[in-house]
Amino acid sequence: MVNPQLIFKVAKSAERKIGIGVGSNEEHVESSVTIANASKYGRTTVFDDAEELVSALRKGEIDAAVRGTLDSKEAMSAVKEAFGLDHVLRVALMQPRGGAIFFLAPVGVDEGWTVEQKVEILQMGSKMIRRMGVVPAIGILSGGRISDKGRSVMVDRSIDDAEEVVRIGKAQGLDIEHCEILIEEAVKTKNFLIAPDGISGNLIFRTMHLVDGGRSMGAPIVNLEKVFVDTSRAKVSFVDSIALASALLGDPSVRRGHPGGHPGGHPEGVPGGHPGGNPHSRKG
Repeated sequence: MVNPQLIFKVAKSAERKIGIGVGSNEEHVESSVTIANASKYGRTTVFDDAEELVSALRKGEIDAAVRGTLDSKEAMSAVKEAFGLDHVLRVALMQPRGGAIFFLAPVGVDEGWTVEQKVEILQMGSKMIRRMGVVPAIGILSGGRISDKGRSVMVDRSIDDAEEVVRIGKAQGLDIEHCEILIEEAVKTKNFLIAPDGISGNLIFRTMHLVDGGRSMGAPIVNLEKVFVDTSRAKVSFVDSIALASALLGDPSVRRGHPGGHPGGHPEGVPGGHPGGNPHSRKG
């Protein structure tokens, strides 16, 4: 099981260089950087330009990036341009109030609209989840119960797509089940939920995080070799997102998928980390 305390624990490293973007709500980003640096979740630098943030990540000037409050379209376009991607796939870490963390995808409105895209998401997302020391238990959501077939062409297609994704996933040896529309039951036994499409996934995210006050640590891009954590501009604090980016860098043995590696490298932190002081600098 993944919990925030584990992520914060394995995020500690004085050596990791993190970049975070700032567009709106500058004070939220600045205060988050101050706290993250004082907590030794790497050394974080602020960027006010999406292209410069992504360029620094590509060149290795920073080890991981957090979108922060940069415009989503600009940030994702910069990632695709810099790394030669025709699409990005994100998996969000969600924690309901009083509940355990689970992983949710797709969360971008333009993601997960075909069987092929859903299969790619669950494959890439499962790899990331395993790197964090968790065995994925996948629940595929659809637009209705099986008994609802025949009520709507869209519902029928959603159910048929979910059944096909499950068939493919099982053939690949994944622990996967069609949970129909019953998300309230799925979260009891599954730790990786695949929504019917990007719009419904984004609405689940917004309802949980922005309406009900649940935690969202961020949504790493899973079809990118580098660590880039997408975030909502509506977040008040980005400390957990910075910690997640640092934790995902992890130990090299874990990133290669070797068994037994620790998902965060130095679980007790590295002596000599930044104590606070000059907490961050700005780029751009």
